[in-house]
Amino acid sequence: MIPALIRKFRDAAARSDATVDVWGTGDATREFLFVEDGARAIQLAAERLGTVEPVNVGSGAEISIAELARLIAERVGFRGEIRFDASQPDGQPRRRLDVTRARDLMGFVAEVPFAEGLERTITWHLSRARATA
Repeated sequence: MIPALIRKFRDAAARSDATVDVWGTGDATREFLFVEDGARAIQLAAERLGTVEPVNVGSGAEISIAELARLIAERVGFRGEIRFDASQPDGQPRRRLDVTRARDLMGFVAEVPFAEGLERTITWHLSRARATA
């Protein structure tokens, strides 16, 4: 979802579009985990996890799609209107994991705050877009 929104808003900003449509109402929430935290969780699981039972790995924090879209639009320079298309599905209303078992069984707690991870992801995407242009 994040790469698609980055691309959508980046391209709209480059074209000076007046609006960008985003599926759903924007009210649904999602949880995101920065890739470096995900890789660290896999390493910790391999080293410390002594069970075959499922363990949720995540940040334990959620953000609304509307707020996510606004943050990405702002960072990539899109100044137009974000329109939410309620005729398209929101999907599951909330996606937030209980990460207690990851903490208790393998000592995993996400270290990269959402804002920092998003900033690093956007910076990487924008640098790749410039390099291939």
